[in-house]
Amino acid sequence: MKGLVRRYRTMPLRSRLAMLVTVAVAVAVAVAAVACWFVVRKALMNSLDDALSTNRAGTPEVVSRIDLEGNCQRSVIRDKDDPDLFKQTIQVVDQHGGHCVIVGTQSVKVTDEDTAVAKRESGEVYHTVTASNGAKYRVLTYPLEGPQGLAVTVARPLSEVDDTLGNLVLVLAVVAGIGVIGAGAAGLWVARTGLRPVDELTAAVEHVARTEDLDLRIPAEGDDEIARLSRSFNSMTASLASSRDLQQQLIADAGHELRTPLTSLRTNIELLARSEETGRAIPPDDRKALLASVTAQMTELAALIGDLQELSRTDDGGHGGKVQVIALHDVVETALERARLRGPELAFAADLAPWYVRAEPAALERAVVNILDNAVKFGPSGSTVEVALKGGALTVRDHGPGIPTDELPHVFDRFWRSPSARSLPGSGLGLSIVARTVHQSGGRVDLRHAEGGGTVATVRLPGAPTPPPATA
Repeated sequence: MKGLVRRYRTMPLRSRLAMLVTVAVAVAVAVAAVACWFVVRKALMNSLDDALSTNRAGTPEVVSRIDLEGNCQRSVIRDKDDPDLFKQTIQVVDQHGGHCVIVGTQSVKVTDEDTAVAKRESGEVYHTVTASNGAKYRVLTYPLEGPQGLAVTVARPLSEVDDTLGNLVLVLAVVAGIGVIGAGAAGLWVARTGLRPVDELTAAVEHVARTEDLDLRIPAEGDDEIARLSRSFNSMTASLASSRDLQQQLIADAGHELRTPLTSLRTNIELLARSEETGRAIPPDDRKALLASVTAQMTELAALIGDLQELSRTDDGGHGGKVQVIALHDVVETALERARLRGPELAFAADLAPWYVRAEPAALERAVVNILDNAVKFGPSGSTVEVALKGGALTVRDHGPGIPTDELPHVFDRFWRSPSARSLPGSGLGLSIVARTVHQSGGRVDLRHAEGGGTVATVRLPGAPTPPPATA
């Protein structure tokens, strides 16, 4: 049994489907055939019993063949005009089990049921007995009117039923065999037709695995499971292609952004090295400027690498730490302290109401710091950066030059920097990190023009003004 199960599991899917269809049809045909056989047998037996019952009309003839002492005349009637006489047997049974045949050539065995009828202990009875020639007979025994202690047994051979049933079994077997073979062929055809889209999908997957061609699409028609699977595959390959394009774009953009500081850094270091090799001293002021430039470029490289690491971690769907309930107002306070150090020439006005959110603390703090850094970067000296946290909405407004309307759709793109801000330090990844962090926390972020000039950055995060109760 285990070997059959193992062999079944190793068969192709279409073969298994065809086999299941064949077995299901075979079982259904077998059940229908058995039911048909029993129904026909019951009908034939009822018909035979009805034929036996009609012979009760011959009771006066039976009486005429019995003398006053109850002895019967043993004779055989052969009437060429009544062929049924050759099929049936009529005999008289007494209460002691004796019997004599008055019609027919075969005698049938007398049973207790027959003698009970002769004794008037029961009415007429139908049953099956064996004749003197060994054949099975269907018998009707009924009490004989007139002499006491006598009954009449009318019997017909069961071959009338068995022959018909035998022919029926042959017909059912032939029809069932043809039906099962046809079902197997139809099942195999249906399996091949139904699984053709699966074959196409398999070929497409193998093609993608072999060639890494993510532009392949499978036609999806209808709303069945195969069409849904095809659409899911197309969506998956489209997502993979988009992810690959974004990855390639990220590498290209990162290479482009790294090239400028590395080139500048290399130039400055080569100048310092050439000064040492040739013995020509660089003027102190120039040397100090070169070293300051090297330090600034190293800082810019470190910041860019940190932003790339943060962005790649966000793209992977992971977090640097555990997501937990944190006080957003405390995170904003911490970020404000860092912003005040970076922009001592600016004033900060903060109005923070308590708000608790579920997020990764370090990532959320970095996002808030990036928003404040933008305000510090573009805010003119002596201006005020207005920070407010109310109802889960964090707003940061600066009084800088603002962002042109045509540039607003691109502010969250990776490495995108406004042409007017390319001279300022930065990697162009800050707002991209903000967007990804906020979205992963279930919120949204947007930038818009502020009335009177400047830019307003708004971050909305789901949460509550009070912390949730601690769980045990």
